[in-house]
Amino acid sequence: SEYVAACDERRPFISGFDGSAGCAVITLDSASMFTDGRYFLQARQQMDDNWTLMKRGLPGVPTWQEYLTDHLPAGTRVGIDPTLLSSAEGTSLKETLNARGNGDLVAIEENLVDIVWGSQRPPRPQDKVFIHDVKYAGESHMDKITRVRAGFESLDTDGLVVAALDEIAWLFNLRGSDIDYNPVFFAYALVTKADVTLYIDDAKLDSNVRSHLQGIKTRPYSAIFGELDELSASLVQSKRKLLAGQNASWALVKALGEDNVKVDKSPITMLKSLKNSTELDGMRQCHIRDGAAMANYFGWLEHELLFNGGHLRLSEVDVADKLEELRRAQKHCVGLSFDTISSVGPNGAIIHYSPKRGSDALLDVNKMYLCDSGGQYLDGTTDVTRTYHFGTPSAWERECFTRVLKGHIALDRAVFPSGTSGYALDPLARLPLWELGLDYRHGTGHGVGSFLNVHEGPQGVGMRMNYLSAGFQHGMTITNEPGYYEDGSFGIRIENTCLVVKTETKFDYTGGAGGYLTFEPVTMVPIQKKLIRSGLLNEDEKKWLDEYHQKVWDNVSPLLDEGSLGYEWLKRETSPI
Repeated sequence: SEYVAACDERRPFISGFDGSAGCAVITLDSASMFTDGRYFLQARQQMDDNWTLMKRGLPGVPTWQEYLTDHLPAGTRVGIDPTLLSSAEGTSLKETLNARGNGDLVAIEENLVDIVWGSQRPPRPQDKVFIHDVKYAGESHMDKITRVRAGFESLDTDGLVVAALDEIAWLFNLRGSDIDYNPVFFAYALVTKADVTLYIDDAKLDSNVRSHLQGIKTRPYSAIFGELDELSASLVQSKRKLLAGQNASWALVKALGEDNVKVDKSPITMLKSLKNSTELDGMRQCHIRDGAAMANYFGWLEHELLFNGGHLRLSEVDVADKLEELRRAQKHCVGLSFDTISSVGPNGAIIHYSPKRGSDALLDVNKMYLCDSGGQYLDGTTDVTRTYHFGTPSAWERECFTRVLKGHIALDRAVFPSGTSGYALDPLARLPLWELGLDYRHGTGHGVGSFLNVHEGPQGVGMRMNYLSAGFQHGMTITNEPGYYEDGSFGIRIENTCLVVKTETKFDYTGGAGGYLTFEPVTMVPIQKKLIRSGLLNEDEKKWLDEYHQKVWDNVSPLLDEGSLGYEWLKRETSPI
């Protein structure tokens, strides 16, 4: 899981590095941290000299798997907690180590970091789960279960082991609060042709949820391993298999027996990604309310910095807290969808920067300010990034910003056949930067859940090969977020959340096989015109910007008090370029 509960933050505990992507490899005489370009700066700042930073993706730098198999002595025995490693990775790594001088991958029953952590380790959350009403979900959980079962025959399986927490929450129309920013809860599920079992601690269920789950078996969370082991004998006898998702842990597959499991894409991943009409409308509506919060925020922030002494007084955390306050005031807001990236000047170049009170920077009207934030609403999830300058930006900052904007517009305006991958579309967002020899070290877009995880697959826009097999379909969501970052100076990112929707074309080369798609931006926040070099935009791009800003004004202004700071800010920022 990208986001984990405090009790599972083992990597931050042992290394200090708390970015969302990274793998620590500790040997008897070294400690190495493997992470990608989003976190090079952050990891170096957070770790001490005991750690070697392995910058994944750079020439000559191995992956952590390659490091274990190719760079450690032959015969090395590698210990790992099998609940934290996918079955596919575990099986592949074990086979490779076995083939190299009697090396091995060893499943350790008690996590070694937990032993060091001891009594200081936070307890596992036991908060109650709650029902996600069908008026927001658009489909009952029993209908979802029926759809999952309908696919068993084509998948040649007798059942499905569900381990991904967002898939469990989606399937049962339940939500929780076990992991910050993600309305999910600790559970496993087993769906067979005959039964459905939810493995969840009894203390998390109240009478309403028990009634909601009528007809579904509930068992203790940790009971799944023993019960899968018991089930394995009948699978051997019947020569049938269960399906486990590609990210199911090595521990789950070992409990069933590898010969009794087919590890493949979970059908729930795709079902969840295709939003129904209720969910699509919910995404539109929650983004309008989120836009009102953002207008109030930037109206307030600009006034504080320019007219109320906030320059070099307000900190990154101060203003992030204000944004959270304004967001939580919106109808149906449950909380944030991730920790707000509130970053000024050089901190903006740390792609997934997270300010900490006491070490956070003070806002400076002479420096760029990047704010990446989002909210969890009962009817949807938001994710938006805007970059603003409250003083006078340099010509170079404006050039970089405008090229990022050109890439953003190019991707937003794309029309493409249904099934086109985000891998194929990614260059559209990068071309204006590539023309100057510039680029950015992150993907261009990710799916967004419906009152679920802010990062959702299988779709995405980027250079990852797995996006080739996850073509776009009507009803998916995607972010459009190109950027540019200069270490030690500034960061730029422009991000809208979009819906993938059908569009009409004059001709249909597909012959009716899916038709054509485009992106519908639902984020309702102005893009700062001060940072734009208008001479770099062509007429079509200027038209796009004016039409987008008119849409923002039409949707958001009715939610603001006329004459308020947010209202006047929005009015000015959405005026034609």
